[in-house]
Amino acid sequence: SKISSFINIQKQIYNKESNMKSSYLFFTAFLALASCALAFDPSPLQDFCVAINDTKNGVFVNGKFCKDPKLATANDFFFSVKEGNTSNSLGSKVTPVTVNEILGLNTLGISLARIDFGPRGLNPPHTHPRGTEILIVLEGTLYVGFVTSNPQNRLITKVLNKGDVFVFPIGLIHFQLNVGYGNAVAIGGLSSQNPGVITIANAAFGSNPEISSEVLTKAFQVDNKIVDNLQKQFWFDNN
Repeated sequence: SKISSFINIQKQIYNKESNMKSSYLFFTAFLALASCALAFDPSPLQDFCVAINDTKNGVFVNGKFCKDPKLATANDFFFSVKEGNTSNSLGSKVTPVTVNEILGLNTLGISLARIDFGPRGLNPPHTHPRGTEILIVLEGTLYVGFVTSNPQNRLITKVLNKGDVFVFPIGLIHFQLNVGYGNAVAIGGLSSQNPGVITIANAAFGSNPEISSEVLTKAFQVDNKIVDNLQKQFWFDNN
């Protein structure tokens, strides 16, 4: 009977250890899958990957044709940002610095934009589908904000002065308005080499071809005359 009891105890210990090992393996596998799911972009496999269109002399790396690193020059990583012309209907000008302007940004996952504002100038409500934006005010005073997703649609706003920093989460509608007495300048850093931009009014009322007026009247809960008038407007692109 003592031997039987000893065997039973050993079986219980073995089963307990097996269950613990199974749980550990499951938890490890879960963490591995979670880490893969949270990854936004693949990590670069080299120091840099200057994008080129000439596939004959390129090396295919990370889904892009890249210049031979030995042929890279300082100009592949350089761009000069000029003051934007704010003499337009919005009173603002965005000067992007993405992979389109600096080919050396390819695979690095960052970009920026300079935003110039005339008095009462507005960078209208828009989204960046592929990047979070962090904004720093260099000159002037800006009223900024973003709207959270459905169903709350909370408006989160702040008045920023020189040196203040604000973050606009990826994909959310946001804006900046110059509420100071003079010009204003800000720099926006973005977490993508090509974050994209969708200006809400331009997309809704200035699409090519036009969105059906039936869709827009129901979506915005207005009559056809208002939609027709909005679609006839010239929707300026400040980017």
